[in-house]
Amino acid sequence: MIIRTEFPYESTHEDVRIPMADGVDLYARIWRPVTDEQVPALLEYLPYRLTDWTAPRDRQRHPWYAGHGYASVRVDVRGHGCSGGNPGDEYDARELADGVAVVEWLAAQPWCTGSVGMFGISWGGFNSLQIAALAPQALKAVVTVCSTDDRYDNDVHYMGGSVLAVDMHAWAAAMLAFAARPPDPLFVGDGWREQWLARLESVEPLIHTWLAHQTRDDYWRHGSVCEDYGAIGAAVLAVGGWHDPYRDAVLRLVSHLPAERVRGLIGPWSHQYPDRGLPPGPAIGFLQETLRWWDHWLKGADNGVMDEPLLRSWISESHPPATTYEVLPGRWVGDAEWPSPAVTPVTYALQGAPVAVASPQHTGLDAGRFLPFGNAADLPPDQREEDAKSACFEFPVGREPVEVLGRAQVTARLRMDVPYGQVVARLCDVAPDGSSTLVTRGALNLSARLGREKAVPWPVGAYEDVVFELNGIGHRFAAGHRIRLALSSAYWPWIWPRAGSEAGWTLDPAGSAVVLPVRAAGSEPAVVFEPPEQAEPLGVVVPATLDEPRPERLVVRDVARGRWRLEVDPRYGGTRVYPDGLEYGEDAEEVYEIDSADPLSARTRSQWRIRLHRPELGWDVRVETRSEVSCDAGGFVASNEVVCREGEEVVFHRTWERRLPRAAG
Repeated sequence: MIIRTEFPYESTHEDVRIPMADGVDLYARIWRPVTDEQVPALLEYLPYRLTDWTAPRDRQRHPWYAGHGYASVRVDVRGHGCSGGNPGDEYDARELADGVAVVEWLAAQPWCTGSVGMFGISWGGFNSLQIAALAPQALKAVVTVCSTDDRYDNDVHYMGGSVLAVDMHAWAAAMLAFAARPPDPLFVGDGWREQWLARLESVEPLIHTWLAHQTRDDYWRHGSVCEDYGAIGAAVLAVGGWHDPYRDAVLRLVSHLPAERVRGLIGPWSHQYPDRGLPPGPAIGFLQETLRWWDHWLKGADNGVMDEPLLRSWISESHPPATTYEVLPGRWVGDAEWPSPAVTPVTYALQGAPVAVASPQHTGLDAGRFLPFGNAADLPPDQREEDAKSACFEFPVGREPVEVLGRAQVTARLRMDVPYGQVVARLCDVAPDGSSTLVTRGALNLSARLGREKAVPWPVGAYEDVVFELNGIGHRFAAGHRIRLALSSAYWPWIWPRAGSEAGWTLDPAGSAVVLPVRAAGSEPAVVFEPPEQAEPLGVVVPATLDEPRPERLVVRDVARGRWRLEVDPRYGGTRVYPDGLEYGEDAEEVYEIDSADPLSARTRSQWRIRLHRPELGWDVRVETRSEVSCDAGGFVASNEVVCREGEEVVFHRTWERRLPRAAG
């Protein structure tokens, strides 16, 4: 990592409030170059608190952009951080309308040229795309990282029409804790407490809403730009990582948006900006790459950025299974079109007699983290235990490697003796020593086989062919290895099981196949990136502790009861001390439990403890939350609790108990 201390422009920053039409002010931090010239503005807009939680990350990039001649702006969404108003649902109409208003406000400032770009990762990448689809005139370009165009089938809520237990619940629990944090009196003054209490009175666990919409209805269509790609008028640089669950959006965006104003980039990365150097690498000079994008679209520079291939992708070489990789072996490739003429669908037909598959309910404990952040236990370990609980079909790789780029497709001829179930497919790279590395996977709720917008029970006792895609990947299977397709009927805690699904299904290989997107080796344009660089770090201090840290992922087996428990420390941040004196403490733990033979034993639990302390102001507040979800034959039961303290005084305490019928999912 190169730390830049000198830039073409000196810069300064200030905190301001941006007024909305209804009288609410949004809190913003603006870094600007010291110049009399007007400059374009870049906006990052999300709920994660610019004064503390994202402050270290913000410091890496916003001053860097300002030093290169842009006003770089970080804004907290309404109801979060030091912004006014109350929190709402993710990407709701109010949030998006506020975002449009911020774009227009920035464009109207005397220091701005009138041209605005938006960028962000995850939430900030989501709403960049969604605001681009609302087409404010000043918004000329976006850089969207680790985001999606489809809120239903490519987010943390549902996968292949099935409820995602692992992040549907965990992220709802995290957002409950985040929304309950108070404004900071250092920035909002004495009114912080009144604002906090009003915010707390409005908080509602998002799990209630997400579980109330179990098919792809109008709720999920809102904010899903795949409903109308033509609404996006801004130029789009779409960025993803092969270890991030949202990478398929990059492939769809470069396929559906006009080639003259879209480019795609997919690296080996997790759910992180590509310059941060977090595993797996290699990291790239992402800030420099985006600067070329902004210079072209916001300043009119003829810098060749649109001469780059439409899609630049990382192709990983075969590698042993591990839960983390500092750097993956592989290379960059470029494709001028997508779908690419260099990629040919190759069918691998399954062979053998019909096979009954009734995977134990704890199949999936070695799935790894749904949203990897670069931690030591994020990625899937050796898949041999998971493969043993699945029906496996193998295809030997001959003398020449097999390179795939894109989304594989599975056709499975199944028979079920119950109306509900799911099929999960994993594609693994099996080395000569027998080790099995997960390459990609996909899932289908069998009641969603005719479309995600409806739930159609399976005709009991009948065979049907189902077709579904796996997540996109760039991977090169080495000569002498084997390509393994593993099919299971359970995948906990990613996929929430349903009563009856323990019966599994019967697969007829004679009508089943996997189609791989095989990329031909040959001449291709050179893809080269500069080394990563950032601005000077913020200087956050992580205090030393004598406490033994919890394992990141711990699997506990109760042999007598047949019960399995996965304990997860998500490692979002922990305790840190900021240069302005804020002491921020954070501890979270997730637990997933299931009995190997009982889908109705599935249960999730998440606990958060957050402390914000400013000794010089005598300010000391704590937020504690507990969230649980369980299920029975008829539906889900969601339990949530929030306790907030100022000092030792409990200033807010509320519990929710909500039953949500299982209509689909």
